[in-house]
Amino acid sequence: MSERINARLSKPLVEFVDRMVGDGGLYETPSEYVRDLLRRDMERREGSLVQGAILTGYRDLAAGRAFVSSGDFKTDTARLDRSEAEGSP
Repeated sequence: MSERINARLSKPLVEFVDRMVGDGGLYETPSEYVRDLLRRDMERREGSLVQGAILTGYRDLAAGRAFVSSGDFKTDTARLDRSEAEGSP
């Protein structure tokens, strides 16, 4: 199920959308263009979250806050929780 969103655009933005849509444009409709912009923004933001998590993991590794995984997520998570509660790395 989809929802409708209405937005007011300034004249320069309307003119830009008009250039992007229709004959000679990259998109057939303004809605198609807006959906693509939103998807790209969502992917970019989610990618930033992943990059942040990777950087945090790298910093932990560089600071010596690492351990050999048991291969079981629940076991490893419990181990980390115990370590944090005890205040040890």
